[in-house]
Formats: sequence, structure tokens, C-alpha cells
Amino acid sequence: MITDRLVTTPRLTVNCAEIDGRSGEPVLFVHGNVSAAAFWHATMRELPDRYRPLAPDLRGFGATEPLPVDATRGVRDYSDDLLALIQTLALGPVHLVGWSMGGGVVLQLLRDHPASVRSVTLLNPVSPYGFGGTHGPDGVLNSPDGAGAGGGGANPEFVRLLAAGEPGADSPLAPRSVLDSAYVKQPLADPDRYVAAMLTTRCGDDHYPGDSRPSEAWPGFAPGDRGVLNSMAPTHFRLDDLHLVDPKPPLLWVRGADDVIVSDTSLFDPAHLGALGVLPGWPGAERCPAQPMVTQTRAVLERYAAAGGRVRELVVAGAGHSVQLERPAEFLAALLDHLG
Repeated sequence: MITDRLVTTPRLTVNCAEIDGRSGEPVLFVHGNVSAAAFWHATMRELPDRYRPLAPDLRGFGATEPLPVDATRGVRDYSDDLLALIQTLALGPVHLVGWSMGGGVVLQLLRDHPASVRSVTLLNPVSPYGFGGTHGPDGVLNSPDGAGAGGGGANPEFVRLLAAGEPGADSPLAPRSVLDSAYVKQPLADPDRYVAAMLTTRCGDDHYPGDSRPSEAWPGFAPGDRGVLNSMAPTHFRLDDLHLVDPKPPLLWVRGADDVIVSDTSLFDPAHLGALGVLPGWPGAERCPAQPMVTQTRAVLERYAAAGGRVRELVVAGAGHSVQLERPAEFLAALLDHLG
């Protein structure tokens, strides 16, 4: 049975889901943006007894202490929180599994503390060059101020409904609708538990989506210094030196072939929406190309492999952004093969 417990670390009090009485090799599951540990519960239950699965809520999500997010540190508020949890529980080196934004968090932990990591599994991870505002495989900024990334990219109506705790079904921008249309390719049979997890998201300038600054460059906003989306802005978050870490634990990269969130043609990237005519005033591909998120991740991981790391990429057909929910057997098989 999975139970939650509060763990007080030197940084904050973390709500952590565990399987009662389980010991063994620790596997730390890290959720993504606008979600919580519940998105990992089904996977945790299927792990063999030799593993000890743990799934913390990140700050500002679930029941973890909602301390503010200093986005000028990139995602280090989150990765340092995880390191404090690992040390407080005396877990030793852990297997890290990160989904979406959580993929960026585990890569940051690997980058800063590689000796604390046994293996890394990335599931539809955010690009190592953040979310929005860059082009090319090396994450070149479209504008020096990072225009097109950060807190200004969130839809105000989605934020309003999320903050009000309204799951909704009537609006295409309601959390339930976003789960059905963006998190997964096909609606889930049991969505309520996941919508409930989404609704634990704290909203505001210090949390989701974060603050924003006006920009003279299209689409008119640039990253601020606070909150979730700014922590993934390319002006604050870059991992182009991942190949320098030592030691280099083995890395598995799993992604859904039909992901519309993390993609080279992401429906959440303002530049791609501009190219589609959804956002007005787009200045064209020369001045504001779309972000090739998957291509950027591949480029960084290819350098990691060339420097001696072991990397495997698995593309899951028929799945979107949440392979662990959409193709659980396929994901579990790949994960267990990697952990072993």
C-alpha cells in the first residue's frame, strides 16, 4: 500500500509517497509541472520487491511545503530539495526517474551531484535548454531577454481555473480538458485522481506560473525571476555541459511519439503557435523559429554518450506526454531493464 509521510529536511518539509515496509535499491520518481506524486503511484506499485520506490511532491505541488521558487537558480530549488531529501533519509546513491519538468530537475541533480545518482530515466523531459525562446540544437536564444519563455506563456484562463480548484469539463482550458488533450493522447479511464493532483498546484508569482516582464521582441513577454515557468526559462536553465559530469551513470530516455507538449512542434511553444497562425504578429521563422525540444535533448545526450556515458532512447508509438499512464507495461519493462 502507498502511504504519504512528511519528511522534514534542512530545506523544507517534503511530502513523500512510499510503499509500506519496502526496502531495497531506492528509486526516486520526480513528477512534472502542474501535477504531483500521484502521477507515479501506478508505476510504484509495479516495481519488484528489490526496489524501494519513493515519489516526493515538489515544492508548490501536492502536500509539500509551498516555499517560493527562485527562478534565477533555474530548477535548482527543486533539485537541491531532492538532494536534501536523499540525505535526510540516508538513501545513498539513487535511481532517478524524472517526467517532463521533473526530467530537467533530475538532470540538474545529476549535473551538480553525479555521485548521488545510480541511474537516470527521463520521461518526455523538458529540453536541457528550457522551455520556449530558443532555436537550433544548441539552444540559441531567439532574443537576448528570452522572449517567448517564462511565466507570461501560461494561459490566464487555465491559471484562473487551476487557482480556483475548478476541474471543469466545459472549457477546453480547464484542468480536466488539458489532461485529456495535452497530457495524454487518448483520455484516461480514471482521470479524477490525476485532475485532483493537478489541482494541488499553488498559483501566483512565486509558484505557477510565475512573474513576467514585457519585451520589445515578439510575443511581447520575457521571463521573470520567480515561479515555476521561469525556472525553466532558457535565461535561467541550461544544461549544455552535462557531458562533463563524472561519474556518468547510465541514462534511459523514453518519450511518447505523439507528445504535444515536449516536441519539435510543441503546441505550447509560442513560436510554433505563431507559425500556425494561432498567435498574431509572428515575425517569421528567420527571427523567431520554433524550439526543437527533442532535437536539443538528443544533441545534449549524444555529447554525454560521446564522452563515455551510456544512453538509450526509446520512442513509444501511440503515446503522448504521459507514457507511464498511457503505455504502463511498455514503460515498466523499459524501466526495469534499465534499473537492472
